[in-house]
Amino acid sequence: MAEDEHVRVLRDAATKGRVLWHQHALERLLARGITRAEVLSTIGRGEVIERYPGDRPFPSLLIHLVGDLPLHVVAAADVETGTCHVITVYRPDLDHFEPDLKTRRKKP
Repeated sequence: MAEDEHVRVLRDAATKGRVLWHQHALERLLARGITRAEVLSTIGRGEVIERYPGDRPFPSLLIHLVGDLPLHVVAAADVETGTCHVITVYRPDLDHFEPDLKTRRKKP
């Protein structure tokens, strides 16, 4: 299965409400003042900046969206069921990312 197929499934699932919110993601939403609408918008319109093909049970992607408050979403696509799994969400910061907020800083 091509990686682009995973992106298509994620975007389609987010649009159609076929989203499973993992407990970790829900906790981060509350703690960080992020809305579900922001997450769905990021999945629908964001740029894939990292891919984690070895993640199980489904390969996951790190999706970045620039806005008033940039957002990163880690999500995985269950291609068989057409479902999006939201794993975690956070606002990127300059401690962990370069000024483009897409490139990870090198660890010292």
